[in-house]
Amino acid sequence: MSTPFLTMSQIAYQAEGKTILAAIDLTLKSGRVYGLVGQNGSGKSTLLKIMARQITPTAGAIDLKGQALARWGGRTFARQIAYMPQFTPATDSMTVRELVALGRFPWHGTLGRFTSVDQKLVDEAIERTDLERFAHSSVAHMSGGERQRAWIAMMLAQNAQCLLLDEPTSALDLLHQDGVLALLRELSHERRLTIVVVLHDINLAARYCDEIMALKNGRVSAHGTPADIIKSDVLKSVFDLEMGVFSHPVSNDPISYIL
Repeated sequence: MSTPFLTMSQIAYQAEGKTILAAIDLTLKSGRVYGLVGQNGSGKSTLLKIMARQITPTAGAIDLKGQALARWGGRTFARQIAYMPQFTPATDSMTVRELVALGRFPWHGTLGRFTSVDQKLVDEAIERTDLERFAHSSVAHMSGGERQRAWIAMMLAQNAQCLLLDEPTSALDLLHQDGVLALLRELSHERRLTIVVVLHDINLAARYCDEIMALKNGRVSAHGTPADIIKSDVLKSVFDLEMGVFSHPVSNDPISYIL
């Protein structure tokens, strides 16, 4: 049996005397897309930041590839896990190519030479995200969907084995939501990447994720395949809403709706 990519055991997090997360047990495998869902304030972004080592849990243990997370050096960790926050930093008029090239930083550092290997990976990332025609365009002048793909391209150039994305579709229209999530699913299965994506739309999670992890009040309230989660009783327990479920007429995937 292969070692899980990431294992979290009894993870807890407190801030200003308030419990944000408690008793989180999760195992993430390679080649799967995990949707992280739940009400606002349920702890989704906090959990993602802990996975990304942006904040340190107040209790519990995390193993990355069977080794304690704290034992990974900064650059070696960044070669494994790439993180995109909900609000991405300002790009200061950088072009797409310049942004994507930042993904190579963990491999050569500030003073390291940008090699032909780095250039090849940047070119491949731009091509894989269908951004060739924007390579020399300013990221700031792109549409929301194009910007999101540029950040995903940077994560691909980083050549990490795990991508963590906090609400990458929140400001996108339906077409671009579909495009971004379809791309992530393809990348996960092509490259055996572990992908965790925070989503508000449970139907998007059901359509594009292999597993859904639902948080409520800082705890995992449900975890399973879309078929396991998209059930009226499970959805009510997570979202405190009466929701109906029917099957998509073409794909037969489960779809929920508010009653």
